[in-house]
Amino acid sequence: MFFTSDQHFGHKNIIKYSGRPFQSVDEMNEVLIQRWNEKIGPDDKVYHLGDFAFTTSEKETREILDRLNGKIYLVKGNHDKLAVACRDRFEWVKDYYELTVKDDSFKRGKQLVVLFHYAIREWKAKHRGSYQLYGHSHGTLPDDPNALAFDIGVDCHDFYPLSWEDVKKIMKEKTWKPPFAEPR
Repeated sequence: MFFTSDQHFGHKNIIKYSGRPFQSVDEMNEVLIQRWNEKIGPDDKVYHLGDFAFTTSEKETREILDRLNGKIYLVKGNHDKLAVACRDRFEWVKDYYELTVKDDSFKRGKQLVVLFHYAIREWKAKHRGSYQLYGHSHGTLPDDPNALAFDIGVDCHDFYPLSWEDVKKIMKEKTWKPPFAEPR
């Protein structure tokens, strides 16, 4: 299971806006596709938190999607009109999603992860240690070490998607503490 956002496939100006180290859109697209496929296999789940592509056509967006491994779940961002036009290539398309991950390393054997394109200050069960993953900000929001949330966007992670294990590792480095004792 993987998480990512904000590839902005086909978006020439994102190279300048986000200071990406690419000389052209073609180079950026190829590196993003390569790094995606290095980590993600054909049957892996990928939760994409928006701004998938800013291409010139639905055809171009579909051609990129067809080159990517994995079963992709799209949480829409503000630049996903053409991605939504390719809805059939996604497992589903939503505005917001609460994902429950079964994982025995957590106290109750599962972990709630709130998926949204935008960073939010409050989310379901935040006070109980749920996670929030977001994109949109391209690394411009300062990280809050006391919140179990972070920017999953490619600009923050060397243009790679992150695995569930990567997400847990980042969250374990946070200094968050529950605001009250857990019920017995």
